[in-house]
Parts: sequence; C-alpha cells; structure tokens
Amino acid sequence: MNIGKFARSCGLSAYTLRYYEKIGLLSSISRTSGNHREYSEDDIAWVAFIKRLKETNMPLAEIRRYAVLRSQGRSTESERLDMLVSHASRLEEVLRQNREHLKKLHEKIKIYQRSIKEKKST
Repeated sequence: MNIGKFARSCGLSAYTLRYYEKIGLLSSISRTSGNHREYSEDDIAWVAFIKRLKETNMPLAEIRRYAVLRSQGRSTESERLDMLVSHASRLEEVLRQNREHLKKLHEKIKIYQRSIKEKKST
C-alpha cells in the first residue's frame, strides 16, 4: 500500500512516517520500481507497537534502540525482552503513583461533598 493509505491505516501523517523512516524506526520499507514506498500489514503492526511505546512514554531514543535491535533479528531477542521488561516496570510504577494520586483526589472530593451537604442542611 502507498504512504497515503498507510498513513490513514496507522492514524499518522505521511510526514511522521517519513520522519520515522529517517530516524530508523521504519528501516525495512520496500520500494516499488518507481522508488515509491510500499507498506505491508506487518508495517502496520510495527507502527502500532511504536505508537503504543510512545503513548506509554518510552523515550524515542529507546524506541530507536529497540528498532535497531529488531532489525538485527532473533539474536537480539533477549536484549529486546530486557528493554520491554524494564519499560513495563517503569509503567507499573507510574500506574501505582497515579492510583495513589487518584485515591487522594477522591478523598478531597469527599471532603468537599460533605462540606457542601452540611451547608445545605443548615
């Protein structure tokens, strides 16, 4: 598929896809005889994974490192696994902190709700 259709499929702009290719995140894109980019279903899955890593705040430098390792094949699986385990641990800590923040917000909400209820009853 061409870059326009691929961009729509991924929910990214063609500009972003070209940037990803430039920085090495999309290194295996094939070209047509006319030198146009040609994307596959595997590329859609890879871009979805890149987006997921970005949305969970993995630094772009780490995503690039992961992409380089991925392009080197199966011999780098243990290093990629370590990267993902480390990222998952960081994400779990963020979730723990966010749960604690949410708990404190709910406590504050209850204080305001009680205060407002008491005002109305007096």
